[in-house]
Amino acid sequence: MTTIRQRRVGKGTEAAEDQPSEETNVKPDGKIPSDPPGGKLWNILSITVGGIVAISLGLLTSVYVATLHENDLWFSNIKEVEREISFRTECGLYYSYYKQMIQAASIQQGLHGLVYDNKTESVRTINILERMNVYQEVFLSILYRILPIQQYLEPVYFYIYTLFGLQAVYVIALYVTSWLLSGTWLSGLLAACWYITNRVDTTRVEFTIPLRENWALPFFAVQIAAITYLLRTHLQPAQERLTLMAIFIATFLFSLTWQFNQFMMLIQALALFILDCLDMLPTAKVTWLYIIQISGLLLVCVLQFFNSMILGSLLISFNVSVLIARTIQKNLKKGSLLNRLGKLIFHVLLVLCLTLLINKFIKKILNLESDEHIFKFLKAKFGFGATRDFDANLYLCEEAFGLLPLNTFSRLSSTLLFYVYGFVLFLLTVAAVIVAFRNLSILTLFFSSISGSNQVQLKKKMEEYTVTLKPDAAYSLVHTILFGCLALSTMRMKYLWTSHMCVFASFGLCSSEVWKLILKCLHFYTSQRTQVIKYSVPIITLLYISFKFWPGIMDELSELREFYDPDTVELMNWIKSNTPNTAVFAGSMQLLAGVKLCTGRTLTNHPHYEDKNLRERTKQIYQIYAKRSPGDVYGILRSFGTDYVILEDSICYERRHSRGCRLRDLLDVANGHIMDGLGENEPDLKPSLYPRFCEEIKKNLPSYTMHFTRVFQNKTFHVYKLAKHK
Repeated sequence: MTTIRQRRVGKGTEAAEDQPSEETNVKPDGKIPSDPPGGKLWNILSITVGGIVAISLGLLTSVYVATLHENDLWFSNIKEVEREISFRTECGLYYSYYKQMIQAASIQQGLHGLVYDNKTESVRTINILERMNVYQEVFLSILYRILPIQQYLEPVYFYIYTLFGLQAVYVIALYVTSWLLSGTWLSGLLAACWYITNRVDTTRVEFTIPLRENWALPFFAVQIAAITYLLRTHLQPAQERLTLMAIFIATFLFSLTWQFNQFMMLIQALALFILDCLDMLPTAKVTWLYIIQISGLLLVCVLQFFNSMILGSLLISFNVSVLIARTIQKNLKKGSLLNRLGKLIFHVLLVLCLTLLINKFIKKILNLESDEHIFKFLKAKFGFGATRDFDANLYLCEEAFGLLPLNTFSRLSSTLLFYVYGFVLFLLTVAAVIVAFRNLSILTLFFSSISGSNQVQLKKKMEEYTVTLKPDAAYSLVHTILFGCLALSTMRMKYLWTSHMCVFASFGLCSSEVWKLILKCLHFYTSQRTQVIKYSVPIITLLYISFKFWPGIMDELSELREFYDPDTVELMNWIKSNTPNTAVFAGSMQLLAGVKLCTGRTLTNHPHYEDKNLRERTKQIYQIYAKRSPGDVYGILRSFGTDYVILEDSICYERRHSRGCRLRDLLDVANGHIMDGLGENEPDLKPSLYPRFCEEIKKNLPSYTMHFTRVFQNKTFHVYKLAKHK
């Protein structure tokens, strides 16, 4: 039978020279048949209803998490200091810059205070806009100042409502991605319902509102939705250009709002690289995506005053290496099987070597060491030798950076999400392997070894069971596999995986291609059966989820709690009332972020850990929990201009972690001292000559009181004022 293949376009990205052509249903005169008027009307109606459902679900999710936040803290009824304390650890640090911009005499003065900041790190002036991703706080504060809403809405509510509003964008983006993949908005509805019912494992926005990931992930989801649309076939040039623009904007906003953007986009670039090598994506479109990643990151680099950590990122080195390797190997996807496999292996090795060389060269030129703690952590985590490095062990001992707990899968299975996900993942992985083998001409070699008559019969049989995988589905498959590996290895990153898991599972359950493949394997295929199953199974699943989890959601929304942390409130009130505005405070990173937010006092250290000098400074400050002499600790604290030091019993007598992972244990090992308590110690560790500082100082011995005077105490905190010796 004669068919007409897609026309090759010279300048477009749709039909690259090495991309397999696709056949379309056409009339004998070569024109693509247009939909009948009834079909167009039905499409418009379906898109309208699907769009309304998407927006409604997004808004409902936003209201849902906002209500949970209010019910959990009674946020509307507690004092301002309690609201600020509820922004724990680094969340409080980020919010403090929003508060600083709001309270500044003018926008210009607020920006000047961020660019020349001398209160975040004592005896140092740093550029906050360079060091941290806080442009979102700057933008929101300016927006709040210029909009006529001050009389109706407090600054804190404007901030948290914006974050809850972004959750609506997040859910809508997931909904649209699933809709694009499956072709039906029922898939998007199922994805959104799974996201909501698995909230514990898909988001933590309601209790960590200012975290950078809560700003960034909605834009990442929008970017994935736009990439999914870009990878569809038969896009018009105007559609393609608009989609590329949407991808660039989403990539830029994602990169601007999260310091770990480069690592997430590196995984995305690896997914594109794998699929491009296997000839499963249009090369021209992949090239555009590489360029968009680089340009988006470089634009953020400019806005962050040429942040060296961005310039030295592996993402830029990798993408540049791929583009260079492509220039060197122009005929990568041509030739016989062995020839092509050889080229592919050489291409992968070339890209890997170029990436390492370029990255090493950039870091050498820039003298970059900001991200070395990440690689030390990864080296120790994956068993490439034990380490006594304090920073690496600090990450290794945190539960959030450990392996994904097994109970995660039982929770995901209770909503049927994990069962469906595993089933769809298996099917599409098999399909992807078959398509990849076919693209690499392995089946051609197989056919050539069969006799003529048998070959014709076998080809007819194969055509009946031909396995295909659309480019957008192939990307979604590799994306979920790579981010799944990341989540399994690091629990904190599970939110990147579980949200896409909802999209991937719902797409598989509502996909005609998936059900067609299953029914053909069972010798049960007809188009009518495929359509019936495609809609009935998702509807049954939605009914099951609704009946099982709706009562629980209602109970959750009716459960009322209240914020209660009197010791921290008492500490913050005392600091504001009894210390000068210029006082410098030392203590744990987590607590000091709250001190800056609630009191505006100067800090010695803070939780934003992406700076080598700050990491070294933090290790020195933490000697207050080590076995050091009072003179040593006093000298260290005064070298950073410290006026007051805050000791926490929860750290000094920590029981949350096991022996070897308590903060005092990490400090002892780093200092070469034997750890407290029963258990083994490494043979070269020695007893310390001094007792633990945080314990001994409470005895008010002369050797301590000559340097430190206790000025505040409650059940949790002890504040000491440092003497100012000449």
